[in-house]
Amino acid sequence: MMNRKKDTWKVRSFTYALAVIVLLIVASCSSTRKVTKDTMVGGLAGTDYVEKVIHNAPAWDRLSGRVAFTLDLGGKPTKVTASLRIKRGEVIQFSVAPLLGIEVARAELTPQGLLLIDRLHKRYVNVSFDELQGLSGTELDFYILQSLFLNELFIPGQKTLAASDAASFSIEPEADKAWLKLTKGRTMHFGFRTAVAQGRLEQSRLSLAGTSYGLTWDYSDFREIDRRDFPTRMVAAFSGSKTPMVLDMLFSRLSAGGDWEVRTEIPERYTQIDTQELLKSLLKL
Repeated sequence: MMNRKKDTWKVRSFTYALAVIVLLIVASCSSTRKVTKDTMVGGLAGTDYVEKVIHNAPAWDRLSGRVAFTLDLGGKPTKVTASLRIKRGEVIQFSVAPLLGIEVARAELTPQGLLLIDRLHKRYVNVSFDELQGLSGTELDFYILQSLFLNELFIPGQKTLAASDAASFSIEPEADKAWLKLTKGRTMHFGFRTAVAQGRLEQSRLSLAGTSYGLTWDYSDFREIDRRDFPTRMVAAFSGSKTPMVLDMLFSRLSAGGDWEVRTEIPERYTQIDTQELLKSLLKL
C-alpha cells in the first residue's frame, strides 16, 4: 500500500529540485572572447579542438530512459526514480510513477516554460519563461537546460552550435583537461571542462557574476549509446544558498530515437498554484 506521506515528500522534493534548476540557470549574455588560434590542445589548434568537442556531442533528436534522483539538502537524502523523455527543441519531460506504473508527478520543460504536476493533490504550476524573466530580471533559456541534460556545449541565446561557433570560446589547457570559457556577460560566467583525449565535455559551470551563487554540472560513467559516448551519471551542485543542494542523477535504459507524445494535457479538475506560492515554498528548503 502506498505510503502517501512519504510519496508526498518525494513529489515535493522532486518538483522543487527541477524548479530550482530552472530558476538558477539564467542567461542574458553574449560572448566576444576568442580562442587563441596558436594554442595547441591534444595536437590540435584551439579552434580545431573546440570543433572536435562540438562534433563529439550527441546529435540525437530524441532520448529516453530512466533516471534515479538523489536530492541532498544537508540532511537525509531523498530518492525518487523517474522516466525521462527529451525531444530536441521541444520538451524535457520527467514522470514519477512509483506504484504499478501510476504517475504521481510530472515535470515538463518546453521553450515556453515550466509545467509541474502533482497528481497526488491534483494541482499544478505552469510558469512561462516570460514570467520567470520578469521575476528574475534576466533571460531564461530552455536550450541551456537541454544542453546540460544532453552533455553539450552551449552559447546563451543560441538554439544549436555549429563548427563556426568554436571561435566564441577561449581555451585554457590544464594537464589532460582543457577549459573552454565564455566571457563575462551582464549576469553570468560560463565554463566547460573537457577531457582532451576523448574531446568530450565533463563539466559545465555557471555562476552569477558578483555573487557566490552558481551551478556545477558534472558528467561521468560514460557509455556508448547509439555510437556516441554519453554520461550515465550527472551531478548538479548548487552553491551560494543557506543550505547546500546536490542533485545526483543516475541514468539507465537509455535509448536514442523512438516515438511518443511530447506534450501534457492538464486535467480540468486540477488546481493551478500561483507562482509566488511556489517561490515561497522554495525559500523554505
